[in-house]
Amino acid sequence: MENDGLDELTTFLARTRLEDVAAEDLDHTRLVIADCLAAMVAGSAEPEIAALGSRPEPPGPASIVGSGRRASPERAAFLNGTAGTVLEVDEGHRFCRGHPGIHVLPAALAYAEARGAPGAELLLAVLLGYEVAVRIGRAAELRPAMHPHGTWGTLGAAVAVAKLAGADAEAFRRTLEVAAPLCLGTSAGTMRDGGTVRNSFAGFAGRTGLQIQELVEAGFVGEIDALGAVFGRVLSERWRPEVLVAGLGESWEIRRNYFKRHACCRFNHAALDALAAIGRARPLQAAAIAAIEVETYALAATLDEVKPRNAMASRFSIPFALATSVVGGNTGIAAFSTDKFSDPEILELASRVTVSADPAMTAAEPARRPARVTVVWADGTRQSATVQNARGEPEKPYTPDELGEKYFELTARAWSWGQAAKVHRSVMALETLADVSQLIPDP
Repeated sequence: MENDGLDELTTFLARTRLEDVAAEDLDHTRLVIADCLAAMVAGSAEPEIAALGSRPEPPGPASIVGSGRRASPERAAFLNGTAGTVLEVDEGHRFCRGHPGIHVLPAALAYAEARGAPGAELLLAVLLGYEVAVRIGRAAELRPAMHPHGTWGTLGAAVAVAKLAGADAEAFRRTLEVAAPLCLGTSAGTMRDGGTVRNSFAGFAGRTGLQIQELVEAGFVGEIDALGAVFGRVLSERWRPEVLVAGLGESWEIRRNYFKRHACCRFNHAALDALAAIGRARPLQAAAIAAIEVETYALAATLDEVKPRNAMASRFSIPFALATSVVGGNTGIAAFSTDKFSDPEILELASRVTVSADPAMTAAEPARRPARVTVVWADGTRQSATVQNARGEPEKPYTPDELGEKYFELTARAWSWGQAAKVHRSVMALETLADVSQLIPDP
């Protein structure tokens, strides 16, 4: 179809080589890979992930990260994508409103391991798959009831696999056309209601990305205007194909990602940072707080449940996130564990938190994702703080040391320090790794 941007995009995907990418962009891609691997390792220790991966099956070439076992590429991609999502600690991207890395890396890693591909090829494949995922997410405007997981990330996974397979421009076009109608039709209600099936959406995207390669190699084709149909009429009502190619190759979307230190939905983070700013001026003690008022953008304001039904729902509740940060003094994985979502002290404080949407803040999103938090103290005084964007965004980045600290905290749930350090060193020099199948440690 004329002017759909795919000719330019697919030619770019086919022609781009590692030497075309600036060193700082490759460095950032390595940070994203390390972050996603750490999220997978940490998630693998969760009971439902362990149960999901416990089914006896023949060993394969692809790592089930954190378990010390290997399986078929499809099975590994599914389990790793699901594990990397479950704790809400993986990186993301505010301009596509989702988490590209955990959709792209599991499929690319599994395919690269199965082929014994060199690390340089995996590094480039992740960068390109991430780029396509974000650009499609930006070009579309998903329906408000949709959850972004499992949608445009499926195409990012498929592109990464296709790059590893040596696709030319025509093969990339067929990959995108076959992939578009295989996206999930996901519901945003799953995150707010604690529907843990939501954690599998990225896993399905990774598995599907691998299966798309099979379909393309077998000769399957898709709808000619597949992206326009799916992202312009089915999953969303607006499709801007010019976004696919605007500035292509001049800068990389992966450089606009964010990293997380709070183990909960990104929509909570600006409010958490604002509350922390207040806490630096006056100690935050639940007994001294009469109420907490939060004003934020509309998407975040939907996360207003004061009594979440389970641990997952607690990660998607601004009242709970603020309350657990005050009561427990931290916002890491432990703050949202299964023994916390029903903690009476946390729930009592959460009941005193109100959340409202501010029209000006809503209009600023996604360029800014602000929150204003006001603590009403028991003595009647009020104290406010406003945050325009949470820590971890390009404007307010974490240092490499802070990201390294996060990596080792998360991987400690399933790997020894020595195992984690070896993987980290390999990722930070990924282009020198001769065979990706040597990246993830066996028992």
